[in-house]
Amino acid sequence: MQSCEISGDSTDDPLSSGLRRKRQPRIVVIGAGLAGLSAAKALLESGFTDVTVLEATDRIGGRVQSVKLGHATFELGATWIHGSHGNPVYHLAEDNGLLEETTDGERSVGRISLYSKNGVAYHLTNNGQRIPKDVVEEFSDLYNEVYNLTQEFFQRGKPVNAESQNSVGVFTRDVVRKRVKADPDDTEAVKRLKLAMIQQYLKVESCESSSHSMDEVSLSEFGEWTEIPGAHHIIPCGFIKIVEILARSIPESVIQLRKPVKCIHWNQSVSKEIERVADHNSDLPEEDKGSDVFVECEDCEFIPADHVIVTVSLGVLKKRHESLFHPRLPEEKVMAIEKLGINTTDKIFLEFEEPFWSSECNSIQFVWEDEAESESLTYPEDLWYKKICSFDVLYPPERYGHVLSGWICGEEALIMEKCDDETVAETCTEMLRKFTGNPNIPKPRRILRSSWGSNPNFRGSYSYTQVGSSGADVEKLAKPLPYAESSKTTPMQVMFSGEATHRKYYSTTHGAVLSGQREAAHLIEMYQDLLQCRS
Repeated sequence: MQSCEISGDSTDDPLSSGLRRKRQPRIVVIGAGLAGLSAAKALLESGFTDVTVLEATDRIGGRVQSVKLGHATFELGATWIHGSHGNPVYHLAEDNGLLEETTDGERSVGRISLYSKNGVAYHLTNNGQRIPKDVVEEFSDLYNEVYNLTQEFFQRGKPVNAESQNSVGVFTRDVVRKRVKADPDDTEAVKRLKLAMIQQYLKVESCESSSHSMDEVSLSEFGEWTEIPGAHHIIPCGFIKIVEILARSIPESVIQLRKPVKCIHWNQSVSKEIERVADHNSDLPEEDKGSDVFVECEDCEFIPADHVIVTVSLGVLKKRHESLFHPRLPEEKVMAIEKLGINTTDKIFLEFEEPFWSSECNSIQFVWEDEAESESLTYPEDLWYKKICSFDVLYPPERYGHVLSGWICGEEALIMEKCDDETVAETCTEMLRKFTGNPNIPKPRRILRSSWGSNPNFRGSYSYTQVGSSGADVEKLAKPLPYAESSKTTPMQVMFSGEATHRKYYSTTHGAVLSGQREAAHLIEMYQDLLQCRS
């Protein structure tokens, strides 16, 4: 082992005092999701030894939650590896043999169902009729053409006109409607079906974006989100395996479960309470009492730190940023938190004794004919079920059984979360009977559903660029505190990672992983001399 003499002459170097004490920097990571675990893993593998991960819940994984029922594993949270080329999550899965069971039929080839490329999506109306396949294909081509136009505003710098209100939903609905109504080859009945399909497709899009409505998603910024090339994959044994792989090299003592954080005291703003505890706590070394950062936990423990990496969701930051940081966050960061969007996308799994759907059906899409001219996608509380856009057929049945996976998002998802299982199962069954025209569909034998919106540790599923926000706000959210031109002049006391802090890959698992690695890399660069000396 090398030995290095650390000079105490430089008072300008913010790292010099810590190095004179010849100790490793104390790093606290808040949150044991993909971002937090990725950061901790990278730090430990680089030679840092004083790393602590604080997790509020009783499990690791964050918004990855795999639930095993019988022989099958169901994903309440993250489900797909989106793209393969250069995707760190894909490479973790591939290198560890998690994709060996993945069949070609489980790769994405379309925008509606990612579970199976086999079969077709059944678009059913609330009158119990199936929309003809050729009508669906014609509309799908038109919708996808307009969807591609929404990407061009950012990618080609096209100006956004006032009529669109800089909204993906408003723009898409307006352009598609005009084209449908102007088609001379369609009958009025077909036109009305296509107009009703607009709202259904926008509901699907809202679930994918985790927005209440696509009306809330910024048109000028929509195209900045970047799709990694390659197929989409699922992990048959559960996405939680990715979490376990990341945690495998992290000693158990590093991760503290059931350890919610109350407040992060940064910039040497130690409160009187912390001073009182420090003065009377013989276990706290004298050198810790002047720490730049203290993490105050709900159990009244104060943890001194040189650096804190915050990985909590944007939803938690929106709700708690005023009390979670002392002093309060700079106005620029608060504005970014408020402007960026996050909402809830929930899943409803229904297990049946036998399938009532045909073998070629890979999803059931709900088209409400009375929504042909609707502008809003907000419903009264008692009609929350109208926001359910579809049920995917889980494939293959040999693995999952006869299971449908429903999707609902926005405020209606929060209403659904308040209902009991019996009410949700009964409501979904009535919907399926109504749209299939089959009054004999039995109630499911089992129901499983997520509740990301009402969970105080998440308060939403994942982020999106809301109207009025931009990629610059994502950068501001990720910016470490205190603000400085360089980490060489002011050390990064409070750092931020998580999917919402990745400008190109927000909302994804690979965005979360990369953001954790990014913040770890900053610290590795900052302490490279110390790490080399200790190596």
